[in-house]
Order: sequence, then structure tokens, then C-alpha cells
Amino acid sequence: MSEPAVRVDTTSQVPPYAQIRAQLGALILTGRLVEGDRLPTVRQLATDLGLAPGTVARAYRELEAAELIRTRRGAGSRVAAPPHGPTRPHASQLATLARDFTSAARALGADTETILAAVRAALTPDRP
Repeated sequence: MSEPAVRVDTTSQVPPYAQIRAQLGALILTGRLVEGDRLPTVRQLATDLGLAPGTVARAYRELEAAELIRTRRGAGSRVAAPPHGPTRPHASQLATLARDFTSAARALGADTETILAAVRAALTPDRP
């Protein structure tokens, strides 16, 4: 990550760890971060964002649980390999994606009905 792609709005109702998780998850899922890309260390990202290291560590743990990154002691955190072939998503992966989307939508000021409408529209893109 060469540029500071993650920003945290401390005035938002969305917790900072959720903002970090959502933003990094989006960068990975959209291909802006690819397999093997190294993420900043927990301490470095926490310093850059002015947050406690535990906040960033929680975001990284949740990204690891969603199998979007892998972390090895001494080697840091890197973007994980995408799954090979068609797979059925795990419930935990879907839950993480849903949390990330709703957190990002709430950070934009969207209410529940607006979020649900956006999901419905995304599920039926061919509808007029």
C-alpha cells in the first residue's frame, strides 16, 4: 500500500475498526489490492490514523477471519489468495461483507430503508 487509502472518520457512528475493515475489504474485493500485497503493520497504520493499535488489530483479525488477508508473525499481513474456482460463500464471509457494506453505508448517512433498497436493486440489476 503505497498511498494512504484508508481514512477514519472519528465523528462517525461506525466504529473505527469497522471503517478500516470495510475500506480494506473493498480495496481487496475490487482488486485495488491484490494477492501478496503487503499491508502496513498494525502499529504503523494505527500511528498513521491516530488510533490505538488494538483498533487496527481488530480490523485485521476480522479481515483474516473473512480470509481476505493472512498474517504471519515476523512476515506481516498480506492480501490472501482469492478462492480458486466456484465456491459457496461461508456464512461468516457473507456476514463480514454485509457488515462492511452496512458500516460504509451508515458512514455515508444512509438509513436502514435506503440500505435495504440498495441491496434489493443490486440483486435485481435488470429490473427497470
